[in-house]
Amino acid sequence: MTRYLRGCLVAAASSLACLSGTAFADESRGHWHECSVETLDGLYLFSATGYSLNGGVWQPKAILEYIEFNADGTLTVPGATVANRGGDGAITRSPPGGTGTYSLNENCAGALQFSPGPSFDIFANPAGVEFNMIQTNPNNVLEGTVRRVSR
Repeated sequence: MTRYLRGCLVAAASSLACLSGTAFADESRGHWHECSVETLDGLYLFSATGYSLNGGVWQPKAILEYIEFNADGTLTVPGATVANRGGDGAITRSPPGGTGTYSLNENCAGALQFSPGPSFDIFANPAGVEFNMIQTNPNNVLEGTVRRVSR
């Protein structure tokens, strides 16, 4: 029994050493975190909830929005639905045609600006499949996830 357990421990330790060596090798080359505007390419769905300060009262709000990233620092908005943007409970559907710009640094952090509209800090995964956005305009707390739905 002792010989069997010793064999299992040796096998487990060997496997762990191989896996950790591979992870360190990838990190040492720095490929795990390189991003650029080309990282974001295709149609994405932005889903977020948060609050806006309206008349001195924090009001909840939510948004669902398609964003088309063109892999060149520009974007278009095929459509969006916002709930309670003005604190009045109204549902607002935006027609297609919005535009904006974005940047994405090598460390996968960047910024996004809708024209006209709010601005956000963005934090992407290196594959460009998903990222998070947080609004940076005063009197707003809005954070959400953006996921690619097609290329």
